Amino acid sequence: MNDPVRRGARAAARQLRDHYPGLPYEVEIELRQRPTNRPEQYSDPVAIASLIVAVATLAWTAYNDLKTRESAPPPDAVERNVVGVLDRTDGTINFLSPSDLERLIHVVVTETLNAALPPDSEDDENLTH
Repeated sequence: MNDPVRRGARAAARQLRDHYPGLPYEVEIELRQRPTNRPEQYSDPVAIASLIVAVATLAWTAYNDLKTRESAPPPDAVERNVVGVLDRTDGTINFLSPSDLERLIHVVVTETLNAALPPDSEDDENLTH
């Protein structure tokens, strides 16, 4: 089964591993534990991995919700939707700077939407480029 959340989270972790070397491993752990067995507190790499999986899930949900209103919602609309949901977390994402959080959201949304493209799509290069 094609799971854009899993593929998007993995691709985002690979892109961000320069800043967080153990991130791909931590994302795998989070994906295997999804949606249950989540501890209350995370160390930084685990918290980031959990956030990546959550953002990938939000991005996929937002994409599908927006798709019911328009044929192919633009990536920036999906990203705005994800940011809107995360803004309602009352600052609980305090383990990343605002610029790092913005970059993480952008990368995860981009990779999740790219993962949703059919393998033989002419636009397989990248949804946002």
